[in-house]
Amino acid sequence: MKMKKYTATTMPEAMKLIRKELGEDAVILNSKVVYSKGFLGLFKKKSIEVLAGMDSYDAPIAPKENQSMQLFQASDATDEIKKDLEDLKHMVKSIQRSPLDENYPPEFGALIQHLKDQELADELITTVSDELFVHMKSNNEKLELAEQIKKTKKVLVSLLEQHPVGGISFHKKYINVLGPTGVGKTTTIAKMAARAVLEKKKKVGFITTDTYRIAAIEQLKTYAGLLQAPIEIVYNEKDLQDAMEKYEALDLVFIDTAGRNYKEIKFVEDLQKLINLEENTETFLVLSTTSKQKDMEVIIEQFMDFPIEKFIFTKLDETNSIGSIINLMVKYKKGLAYYTDGQEVPEDIVEANLNELLNLLLKGIRYERSS
Repeated sequence: MKMKKYTATTMPEAMKLIRKELGEDAVILNSKVVYSKGFLGLFKKKSIEVLAGMDSYDAPIAPKENQSMQLFQASDATDEIKKDLEDLKHMVKSIQRSPLDENYPPEFGALIQHLKDQELADELITTVSDELFVHMKSNNEKLELAEQIKKTKKVLVSLLEQHPVGGISFHKKYINVLGPTGVGKTTTIAKMAARAVLEKKKKVGFITTDTYRIAAIEQLKTYAGLLQAPIEIVYNEKDLQDAMEKYEALDLVFIDTAGRNYKEIKFVEDLQKLINLEENTETFLVLSTTSKQKDMEVIIEQFMDFPIEKFIFTKLDETNSIGSIINLMVKYKKGLAYYTDGQEVPEDIVEANLNELLNLLLKGIRYERSS
């Protein structure tokens, strides 16, 4: 048998290389996930290492004295190994089919379809599927859907746990909340402030730079009145400094920035001039899960110069898919502070928890899809 080792970023990519070089009759003898060494132990890159082989039919006829040894070696293979080789040969042949789920065993179908429905990025679905495939073959066992879900969570946790998850730290005084118009930013600020007052007994105040929308100012004034909290409207950097001096005795100050079209770079530059990004400020970016991911990416790119550590996602009650939350966390290496699922203040806001987020992502997988 002719054997060769292949290294690729994903299992489907490795299978394409194998099929191209060894042909459709090739079989995979072994596979495993490997990680390359990164700079100073960081930035490790995952890849799939596959050992593949094919029978060499044009090999010279062996001398008679060696034939008995070859027969012994051939008969030494167990039925179980033969079955595995046949299964893997079938997978290599199926690589000509383009859909993602057809590159993996049929029992992965329900999980892969659910992750697609949740709009999880293809590269993340491939990462999950590769890990499941390697585990299944390394342990020579079928993975029931419940076990697939468990291992999927483990893979996604490993990708997300390096980013901060959770709400206000209460280590910094100024809570700077950024975001485009229409995402529910002002209501989200009110929810955060109400939680701080009711649950943490903090003294809070509000600053708004949203002088473009009278309705937004009146809305924030209403919430401030309910919380018996002061509010200041600022038009320039001096107004902001004066407001900060007035709020010296407060525990937390929430800054509501103008809800403008931040696809226009001018508005971002104006905001940078107004907001003093000092060390005592914690900055969040609010995005709506009902927006297209590409549109959210444009907004994030415009705010890259701001020291944003965490996202806040709104309107989970208005969408059936939350994969974009995970996609954006991974792509931009940002954490998650809160997500909101309604208009009620302060009830409809949830402080982010990685386990609960993944439970939401994987909720409702239909077992019958794998049949």
